Amino acid sequence: MAKATNGDEHRDAEPAEGESQGVRSVQRALDILTLLTDDRPLVTIRDIVEETGLAKTTVIRLVQTLEQSGLLWGTTSGYMAGPGLWRWAHLAQRSWELPPETQRMMRDLAARRRETVNVYVARDIYRVCIAQQESPQPLRHVVHIGDELPLWAGASAKVLLHNATPSRLLRIARSSPYGEQHTKRLQEWIDEATHLGYATSHGEREDGLSAVAVPIHSRTGTVVAALSLSGPTLRFTDERITEFATDLKDIAQRISDRGFDHPLGTSL
Repeated sequence: MAKATNGDEHRDAEPAEGESQGVRSVQRALDILTLLTDDRPLVTIRDIVEETGLAKTTVIRLVQTLEQSGLLWGTTSGYMAGPGLWRWAHLAQRSWELPPETQRMMRDLAARRRETVNVYVARDIYRVCIAQQESPQPLRHVVHIGDELPLWAGASAKVLLHNATPSRLLRIARSSPYGEQHTKRLQEWIDEATHLGYATSHGEREDGLSAVAVPIHSRTGTVVAALSLSGPTLRFTDERITEFATDLKDIAQRISDRGFDHPLGTSL
């Protein structure tokens, strides 16, 4: 007996055209919001058209929707971040901000070692800076909280990739300037970091920049973050690297023992 079918099976198998258009609209709206930066807090309709390549009518429609949602705020000079983003920013801060004691330890470490202290977590083939304490020295290494950096190089990457699957390492290698053959080097770096308990890097991603990183563990022993010191290579002598690694290990252990609040919680 033939089985009756209806249009629902087809809709389950393939996204509806309206759904695809909706996803595109969301992506376009996000693209507009990402045009706002510290250096460019205002954008005009013309700026958006030129940067995104979208039709002016489409840009106007998207901007009006974002403004109605409070995500953009219109001024006589252009559009700025809207007050609706404050709620999301507050939520993100509460979710990702490290405990006060951890922040104090980072401040003390930066003051004592006079280099920039960062905490990174892994996201797919990237590492994201979630906390930073800048070096007090004029010549220093600084990234912005929320910045995404590649995982194909860097001391923190070598720590975060502990127990990474071969398929993930391959994807990371493919995203590097070296291609698939970089997979072997990545695994060698990971093995060395695991053996030493810390990782180092010198000019791997940026000439003249060095770093030392150690893992931060959850209570189950999983590597959930990397704690690092970074700065100009000329200041990262072998002697100082040994001192940095010892200091970092001690602090990372204390952070691990205290545990992280969500999203770096004990469930990780």
